Amino acid sequence: MNMKRAAALFASVLLSATAWAQVPVPAAKQTKPTVLVGATLHVGNGQVIEQAAVAFDNGKITYAGPATSFKGTAHETVNVAGKHIYPGLILPNSQLGLTEIESVRATLDQREVGNFNPHVRSVVAYNTDSDITPTLRSNGVLLAQVTPVGGMVSGSSSVVQLDAWNWEDALVKADGGIHLRWPSMLVAGDNSPAAQQRKQARDNALNELETLLGDASVYLKQSRDRENLKLNSLGGLFDGSKRLFLHADYGKEIVEGVRFAKKAGVKNIVIVGGGDALVVADFLKENNIPVIYSGVHALPARAGDDVYLPYKMPGLLQQAGILFCLDYDASLHGTRNLPFIAGTAAAFGLTKEQALSSVSLNAAKILGVEDKVGSVEVGKDATLLVSEGDLLDMRTNKVGLAFIQGRKLNLTDKQQYLYEKFNGKYEQGK
Repeated sequence: MNMKRAAALFASVLLSATAWAQVPVPAAKQTKPTVLVGATLHVGNGQVIEQAAVAFDNGKITYAGPATSFKGTAHETVNVAGKHIYPGLILPNSQLGLTEIESVRATLDQREVGNFNPHVRSVVAYNTDSDITPTLRSNGVLLAQVTPVGGMVSGSSSVVQLDAWNWEDALVKADGGIHLRWPSMLVAGDNSPAAQQRKQARDNALNELETLLGDASVYLKQSRDRENLKLNSLGGLFDGSKRLFLHADYGKEIVEGVRFAKKAGVKNIVIVGGGDALVVADFLKENNIPVIYSGVHALPARAGDDVYLPYKMPGLLQQAGILFCLDYDASLHGTRNLPFIAGTAAAFGLTKEQALSSVSLNAAKILGVEDKVGSVEVGKDATLLVSEGDLLDMRTNKVGLAFIQGRKLNLTDKQQYLYEKFNGKYEQGK
């Protein structure tokens, strides 16, 4: 009898381990029209509709408005009364799927060797079987910008949805932007040999960047027998089809980088980081440049700053009339906390709906995917979720249903499994 019990226990453990060898199977394509009825709808554009209905078919939203006005028939009806419907949240500037365990080199594929790699496509390294991805979905993050790092020109980023068999299936927008990490300016008055070497290295890098952009501009205007992948990849910057994501924090670096890019003929520029965005707000507004703001949960950059300035920054950017969205750059495993970053901003200057937009529709606009996602509106992808309470509050964020392109997700994740496993263990010990 003991041998039988031991064998059964071993089989149970083996089955459990096998079940968690992979992430949940991607959801099947939507096969019948569905309507969610009775919840409060947070559209993502600032509009809130009580007692709403949201219908979708073939992965697209066909109705979003008051439930009393919905006239559809033959829909599978899901009663979500008393709950809240939100658009799927969007995580910008992330190495999701490129990095798994930071201390294990074999799981890192987020950078290439060299200083100038505009032709590197980060999305081809995107791992749809990452254990981290399901933990984001459980908190309402359903899309991400897969972003390379390293070097001065890191490569191109793509926007993906977070439930797919492979990177091709995950794509929402391929190679939408090139990432440029602006070199830090040097401390004025430092004439030490080390400072002179850093200045020379910085000047050389900027000269090489200027040459690269100039060569690309000329190359794209000429007929050619052979393709230069590096120069060809920069083409979208000059016709506006790609964005230049300029990573910079210090105010003077932001201004310097924007002027440099505009002089080179770059059409669309986005600031990533933007620690000093408020200092140069007039400049950004004049040049119509949006910001992906990092560091809401951070210390102030300067000793004399208001200790709550990072918390207040989203609200101040909103008041300044600058289009912005929020990212989470403290750690990859913490990116599931993106909604709570927005929740902090809502407590320090933004309204709840403005905070929601900062991680949904604003992010979609900045990444160039607002025609597909970012808000719950007719014609867009049915990428949305249902939470029992306020999505931006960690006490009430309880996502019970989530859909990507109309496909109902399996919201199980490894963290939930481990919680239930060890909670069960200690329950048994009582």
